[in-house]
Amino acid sequence: MTLVAGIDSSTQSCKVIVCDADTGEFVREGRAPHPDGTEVDPQAWAAALDNAIAAAGGLDDVAAVSVGAQQHGMVCLDDAGTVVRPALLWNDTRSADAAAQLVDDLGGPDAWADAVGVVPLAAITVSKLRWLADSEPANADRTSTVCLPHDWLGWQLTGRSDLGTLATDRGDASGTGYFSAATDSYRPDLLSLALRGRTAAVPRVARPAERIGETRWGAAVGPGTGDNAAAALALDAQEGDVVVSVGTSGVVSAVSVTPANDPGGFVAGFADATGRQLPLVCTLNAARVLDATASLLGVDHEELSRLALSAPSGSGGLVMVPYFEGERTPNRPNATGSVHGLRLANSTPAHLARAAVEGLLCGLADGIDHLIAQGVTVRRILLVGGGARSQALCELAPAIFGAPVLVPQPAEYVAIGACRQAAWTLAGTPEPPQWDQTSTQRYEADPAPEVRERYSFVRR
Repeated sequence: MTLVAGIDSSTQSCKVIVCDADTGEFVREGRAPHPDGTEVDPQAWAAALDNAIAAAGGLDDVAAVSVGAQQHGMVCLDDAGTVVRPALLWNDTRSADAAAQLVDDLGGPDAWADAVGVVPLAAITVSKLRWLADSEPANADRTSTVCLPHDWLGWQLTGRSDLGTLATDRGDASGTGYFSAATDSYRPDLLSLALRGRTAAVPRVARPAERIGETRWGAAVGPGTGDNAAAALALDAQEGDVVVSVGTSGVVSAVSVTPANDPGGFVAGFADATGRQLPLVCTLNAARVLDATASLLGVDHEELSRLALSAPSGSGGLVMVPYFEGERTPNRPNATGSVHGLRLANSTPAHLARAAVEGLLCGLADGIDHLIAQGVTVRRILLVGGGARSQALCELAPAIFGAPVLVPQPAEYVAIGACRQAAWTLAGTPEPPQWDQTSTQRYEADPAPEVRERYSFVRR
């Protein structure tokens, strides 16, 4: 049996899985936590990766490995390849004003949508670089190379020979704000604009499934990709598939052959890991809405689901707008969560639980609408991520989305996607290996448009 490994370096933890390269059959896994916070020393990711590899029984027997990781994180390196400052993560909103400045500097959102298919928001790397240039000019001066979390970890795996060996893929590069997925090229002028005239090197963009180097034990290292592209690869998403991922962030994405161009900034023109497009909508608030509501009610997630399913549709007029960490879609980085429509009759744990689940789903349903406005055809909706373990979320999603929902069995899809890419790199074939897809459970319900109408009214 030939083994391959996939790494998921997410916001909260590092997961490593080992699979059979030919069939995708799971063999073993390991994991380790990441520090809390919205800025992290990349060395903490490296330490977590070492711990996760050890927990997985080591990787000396794997023939190829690839990395999927959280997108947008700003990793700045000096001439020697030393990290200049802790990496700013996607969910760090201090760059919100910098994003607005950049939009104006280029001439408005239309100009950014035309240039790279992405309108800067606080989450996007280009905005964080403008914040660096304005807030920490000395660190901006020291920065000679800018990369992303997956780029940096892949570089660690290949031995950090020199900065010229840094590599990324178009899936992750497309989330920076200075790479166009439509033209498959960097925009160094936009990078310089962000850095107030400074210049910085960026990783070369590897081809899908290209071998970018080898580990110290001789395993091939695939190009890696961003977490959303890795999950789409794991699910073998095709045109017409809309993937709704409920993790630390909420993500609605769809495989397409047409680049997105949304001056409104709702849909980001990202790329996938196979050479196609992956138009994507991201929210800051997702599974942790369920965590926070369960904590508020003093219950576990199973009881939260039971409570939510015991309340009526629409929560008796109670509406939660769950902007607990600000919001990215719509762009309201300084917003807070709110509850509307409290009355004596709906002031119960069950109503609040239902309102939390419905509010979370309404935000994701808005994302599906934004994709449809970009020409995406919805053939089926796949619900994944940690939040998909919530029975209430699964059962209520079809009513809010207005379409049947398929829920694949819970799995680490980012790590599986990285594993599949590693197997593809090893095989050297034009297309990824065909692995048996996981079984799915289908959920259906009568549409409940009135729930979304009420949500839209109160969150304006």
